[in-house]
Amino acid sequence: MKHALLCSILGFMTKKPTPLFVLDTHAGRGTYDLMGDAERTGEWRHGFGRLMPPPAALQFYVGLAERLGLYPGSPRFIRARLRTGDGLACCELHPEDHAALRRLFSDEPQVAVHHRDGYEAMGALLPPQQRRGLVLIDPPFEQAGEFERIVDALTVGAARFSHGVYAAWYPIKHRTPVSAFHAGLREAGLRDVVACELWLREPTDPERLNGCGLIVRNAPFGFEREASAILMALRDTLGEETRGAAYLRLTDE
Repeated sequence: MKHALLCSILGFMTKKPTPLFVLDTHAGRGTYDLMGDAERTGEWRHGFGRLMPPPAALQFYVGLAERLGLYPGSPRFIRARLRTGDGLACCELHPEDHAALRRLFSDEPQVAVHHRDGYEAMGALLPPQQRRGLVLIDPPFEQAGEFERIVDALTVGAARFSHGVYAAWYPIKHRTPVSAFHAGLREAGLRDVVACELWLREPTDPERLNGCGLIVRNAPFGFEREASAILMALRDTLGEETRGAAYLRLTDE
C-alpha cells in the first residue's frame, strides 16, 4: 500500500517542471531479494505476489517494481521518478542497511545517503534548496512512542517547510492507538491531513498486524481520486473475509 501510494504522489508531483526534493527518513537498504531472505517466511507471496496480473489502478506501481528488478524499497521507487534538477536524501541508522544503501547509490550524484536519525534530519535538511518537496516518514515501529514521534516530526516539518508534501506510514493492529494518533494530529493544529487505510482483518488483535495506514499532508491535487482507486484495488486483491479500506480527511485545508 505504501509504495503504491508513494508512486501516485510522485506521479502528481513530477507533472510540474520545477525541481523536486525528496527526503526518505527511514530508507532501509533500498532493495530486497524476494527469493533470498524474504523467501524464508514467504510473506511476500500473500502481498505483492497476489498482484499478478495487476488491476488497472495498480498497473503503474507493479510495472515499475518489475522494471526495477528484485523488490525495490522506497528509495529506488523515488529514484526512478527523479528528473534532472531533482534530489533525494536518504537517512538510515542501521549500519548494515546504511552500507547497502550507500553501495546501491554510489554512482548517483542526485542521491545523498546519510547515516543519521531521520527525524533529526528533518530539522537539518528542511527547507530544501528546491522549493518543492516530499518527505516520506516510514519508521519500523520497534520502539514505544512512535506515533508521538511522527506527530512531532510533522509539526517540525510544518514549521520549517509548510508547503511540502508529507507522507507517514503506520501499522494498524487495533483501533485505540490509531484513533489516538489521529487525535494527536488534529490537536497539533496540522492542516490538510488525510489518512489512507487498508485492513485485511478486523483491527481488534493488538498482537497482530491487521492493516496499515499512510498519513498524507498537503496531498497533491487529484490524489484523492487515484488513492481511493488504489485502496479499493488492494482491498479486493489482498483481502480476506473481513477487509476494508478508507480515505479519511482528518483536518481541513
